Order: sequence, then C-alpha cells, then structure tokens
Amino acid sequence: MFGKQEILSLLISIPGLLLAITMHEFAHGWAAYLMGDTTAKYSGRLSLNPLHHLDPIGALCMLFFRFGWAKPVPINPNNFKNHRRGVIVVSIAGPFANFLLGLVSCIIYYLFVFVIHSDSSWIEFLSQIVLYSIFMNVGLMIFNLIPVPPLDGSKILLEFLPYRVKYQIYQYERYFSLILIILVYAGTMTPVLSLLQGYVITFYEFVARNLIFLFI
Repeated sequence: MFGKQEILSLLISIPGLLLAITMHEFAHGWAAYLMGDTTAKYSGRLSLNPLHHLDPIGALCMLFFRFGWAKPVPINPNNFKNHRRGVIVVSIAGPFANFLLGLVSCIIYYLFVFVIHSDSSWIEFLSQIVLYSIFMNVGLMIFNLIPVPPLDGSKILLEFLPYRVKYQIYQYERYFSLILIILVYAGTMTPVLSLLQGYVITFYEFVARNLIFLFI
C-alpha cells in the first residue's frame, strides 16, 4: 500500500509528467511539419493538450519508474522533403525538447533555492513540482534515446543501416515493444538508466549554478 508521502509524491509528479509528455510529442509533430509532413497537424496532434498525447501504460511507467513513453504522433516519412534528414530531425526533436525543459526546470529550481530563499509552503510546493519536472523530462529523454524499436533512438540508428536490415527490424517492432515493457516493469534497465540520468542532472546543476551565480 502507498503511504501519504508516496501518494503526495505521485501527485506532485503529475504536472512535470504532463509537461514532459506534451512537449515531447508536440516537438515531434512540429519537426515533422517543418520537414514537410502535415500528418500530425491534420490528425489534431499539433496540440499542447496533454490528453491528446497520453499513453496510459507509458504514463504509469513514468510515474512509478521515472522512465516511460507517450502516445506516438502519427508521421508519414514519405512526405519529408529529405527522407533521412526528416526521420533523424523528427526523432531527435522529442528528446531534445525534454532536454531543454529539464534544463530550464533545473535553473528555476536553483532560483527557488539560492535566490528566493523563502520558507513559504507555496514556494516549497512549487519547487518540488519543478524538481519532479527535471526527473520526468530527463527520464523521458533517456528512455526514448534507447536504440531499440519503437523508441526514437532506434529510428535514428536505423537510418544508417541498409534498407534490408531496417525492414527486417521493423517487422519485429511489436515484439521489441513488449520486451521493453517487461524490462521496465522488471527493473532490469533501471540501474543503467538511473546512472545516465544522474550524469545529465549533474550537467544541469553545473549549468544552473554557474548561470545563477553569474547574475547574483
């Protein structure tokens, strides 16, 4: 059973989760639009409404394991002006959006800690929301960069492989999806993903501290 502290932590995680998922998928759709594909736009997925992008299982994995996924934005690579460039740019766009959001969240968190210096319960509450936003964005970014279908990292990698190999891998994409879900629930991937998450957050802290101390 969950105690009060665990339930509170889950509730505080939700804003960061919704922001991370929404911006990740919006970035994919917007990049595809810039690359010449209007599928996401006409499917109603160029939206900042979180409900348009939530995948129930992926969202639960994000809440409980800090690693997960959203409902993929529909994209037709055949519409890209340059197929390979389009696939790579669109695939990177989602994780990159999370990278930037995580960094901005970290800077805001350090502003709360080092600049505002308030004992207000509201400031403490907001700082916790921002803190969880860091973890949610970094977790979503790292998980999606794993080079295993159907994640973004695999789409980048496959563009550099021969067409025949790429086609064979895509044939088994649904099996890779099932394996990924099992591995996440089993916690098999958690140590490595947590280690990578720690490296990214350390970089965030370095940037945030230096920016803030530069201006105060």
